Amino acid sequence: MSEFITFLLDNQRMIFQSLAIHIHLVIVAVFIGCLIAIPIGTILSRYQKTAKMVLGVVGIIQTIPGLVMLGFALVFFGIGKLPAVIVLALYAILPILTNTYIGITEVDKHYKEAARGIGMTSIQILFKVELPLALSAIISGIKISTVYIISWATLAALIGAGGLGDLIWTGLSTTNDHLIIVGAMLAAVIAVLIGAAIGYIQNLVTPRGLKVRR
Repeated sequence: MSEFITFLLDNQRMIFQSLAIHIHLVIVAVFIGCLIAIPIGTILSRYQKTAKMVLGVVGIIQTIPGLVMLGFALVFFGIGKLPAVIVLALYAILPILTNTYIGITEVDKHYKEAARGIGMTSIQILFKVELPLALSAIISGIKISTVYIISWATLAALIGAGGLGDLIWTGLSTTNDHLIIVGAMLAAVIAVLIGAAIGYIQNLVTPRGLKVRR
């Protein structure tokens, strides 16, 4: 144990730098995923027949192994953070897109009918009724994506993007157990902490009526 603590103290700068890069990759990828998925999910809620086809196509991306996707990105964009962010953003899209679509389409029709009854337009119903009620589901999708991306981002080190994967892969190649443990442990810890934080936000934005129903 003392040896491990000494290792942490001696390499704390490298560890914190890898952690910061990892979190940055995750935040940027999930943010881009949100920018793409939420508007598309909202539009698809108006075209439910088309939605099934689009969701199916996007779902195919999730079945492609991360190393294969990173390989394609490496060929087209070279090494570094750019190809890693592109791949991670693509993986982030499906859970957010699916939850946005489901969240909006499953809003109780009585709420929408009541909104129309007081003279709201379709746009007003979307932004003042549907999206607020679907917000909990959307945040749930963001939570799922974020936790997934934290683990998938460890592969980004293989194409020079850095992050906690650097510690893990370096540890594997040099048989340094300390590097492997630190990289894996930090990835697990930030996944739990960020997941819990997003879950707390989700609980805050969930209307009381929906909480009671659940």
